[in-house]
Amino acid sequence: MPRHLEESSSVHNTDAKARRKVIDQRRMEYRRAIESYAEQRLLQHELADFPEIIAANYLAGAREFGRQTARPAG
Repeated sequence: MPRHLEESSSVHNTDAKARRKVIDQRRMEYRRAIESYAEQRLLQHELADFPEIIAANYLAGAREFGRQTARPAG
């Protein structure tokens, strides 16, 4: 096989591998986004069963924030 044909086929293989790699990366990003969305929805659904916990955490955080901002400068 002539050398120029071997070089062109190796360049072609390299380009194909690079394209496949980019496509695989995009596919994995998309898959991770779907999994993250599903996990968030499940967590929100589970937390919706306990609104009193959400309210208690919110109030505790608000109180802590109030203490931090009410400290006298010194």
